[in-house]
Amino acid sequence: MPINLQTENRRSFLKGGLLLSGLALLEPQLAVSHPGNLSEEEFRILTGPYLQTNFGNGISILWITSKNSSSWVEYGESADQLINKAFGKSELGLKPAGRLNCIKLSGLKPGVKYYYRIVSREILDFQPYKLSYGQTISGAVESFLNTDSTKDEISFVMMNDIHDRPKSIAALLDLDKGNKRDFVFFNGDVFDYHTDEKQIIDHLLQPCVDYFAKTIPFVYVRGNHETRGKFARDMAGYFDHVGYTAFTLGPVRFVILDTGEDKEDAHPVYAGIVDFDQYREEQAIWLQQEVNKKEFRNAVFRVVLMHIPPRYSGDAHGPVHCTRLFEPIMNRAKVDLVMSGHTHRYKVHPPAEGLNRYPIIIGGGPKEGTRTLTRFTANRKQITVSMLDDSGKEVGSYLVNKR
Repeated sequence: MPINLQTENRRSFLKGGLLLSGLALLEPQLAVSHPGNLSEEEFRILTGPYLQTNFGNGISILWITSKNSSSWVEYGESADQLINKAFGKSELGLKPAGRLNCIKLSGLKPGVKYYYRIVSREILDFQPYKLSYGQTISGAVESFLNTDSTKDEISFVMMNDIHDRPKSIAALLDLDKGNKRDFVFFNGDVFDYHTDEKQIIDHLLQPCVDYFAKTIPFVYVRGNHETRGKFARDMAGYFDHVGYTAFTLGPVRFVILDTGEDKEDAHPVYAGIVDFDQYREEQAIWLQQEVNKKEFRNAVFRVVLMHIPPRYSGDAHGPVHCTRLFEPIMNRAKVDLVMSGHTHRYKVHPPAEGLNRYPIIIGGGPKEGTRTLTRFTANRKQITVSMLDDSGKEVGSYLVNKR
């Protein structure tokens, strides 16, 4: 999706873990968890719109309102004619009526620019047989270019391990200013831990909205720090995708793994309420099924994105478990490249005999001087990866040629 960088269900626990969610189904406890008294607050859009996608001629448009609402998206191929209208996914015949809005536009034309506007109608009072509406608010008309998933060349940029330093997002993206990317990828540990909604908005969503996310989608997978904190079980509702998945874009089959926590499940800090070993084991079963699919086998390139690398990240329980579970599958499946974070030390690890048969690119850490932006471009002949530190200096690169 060549756009210039300048310019289903919420909290679903599918397959035993967090998986790709974000639809705005109202739950009473969600309003309680939001700081402040929403009933006394002005009805407004707290943040958004921001875009996410799994490609395949569809895109998800997300935003957050200060109060419960009935919401929709108006869209079309002309800014003056937003003739189509889309609502959030109905569950058991009930349309969403909450604060977290995720509306998926499907059946879009590849390579076509679309214009859209978000609209929310305040729900003042919700009685069993009478619903009272308040004011209706809308955002500005925005646009995005729907990606042609069959195109010959694709590109994205990766950030990782930001650790609650939101200014790093714009600072790193400025290193790539003027280039055209299909998406922005956050490879985990954007946060130190999850405290509340305000943290998610202020430290990720709003910086993305301000810089690119109204027009360019981002893809996001959790790191081990996103599994921590009292709000960790709520955070998936603010995104369309946060867990493991796979998609094809151009010549590349992308596989995203959610590597979970690096500590053992029995660690005292978790007080017996996590089960990441089982979650990773279930992912390994899913990964074996994925690498047997024709979409994976027939791809020109196969790239895995995962926060904890499958090697070279120490002897803590989580990294060792990832290596044991995932590395043999990826070796047999002839993965071409793995991109990770977690270690806070940028490094390019070439294939190693008897270990990883693919290169592993590891991004840097959160502090100035260690931060990195990793740029990825692929065509039908080769993958080019270039990693920049926050001064703009290239500190790592790798070229993968078609087998």
